[in-house]
Amino acid sequence: MFNWSQFEQVNPALAAFGRERLSSRVAYLATVRADGSPRVHPVTPIIGGGRLYLYMEPTSPKGHDLRRDSRYALHCSVENWEGGGGEFVIHGRAVLITDAQTRAEYDTYATYEPKARYILFELLLERVLSTTYPNGTPIRQRWSHFDPPRA
Repeated sequence: MFNWSQFEQVNPALAAFGRERLSSRVAYLATVRADGSPRVHPVTPIIGGGRLYLYMEPTSPKGHDLRRDSRYALHCSVENWEGGGGEFVIHGRAVLITDAQTRAEYDTYATYEPKARYILFELLLERVLSTTYPNGTPIRQRWSHFDPPRA
């Protein structure tokens, strides 16, 4: 798994596109319910300090899902039915952050005032996909932490 900073280092263009598509916008987080079925949640991801993370209420179903099964998928919003602005999708694992010093650092990057009761997850990246639609033709870029390093 890679954190956001590591991803930026190995694929700066794709990371820049992802930052544009995720920053200060609603995105959709998919988690796995206890019965194995998917659950989708609107979220506001934050990229800061080389990390991608989410705050949430401690009673949130998504938090319960991620504590039990850390797998997630995160998909940006699109502007219209034609995929306006392009799509950006991440698959990975979430890590609950409980360290107070780390939490205080992450709080400084938030675009809103995180409440003290919120829980915090860092989203680590395993696979990333982008799709843009210039002239209606889909152009896809993929990255995986399993990919060999570029020369």
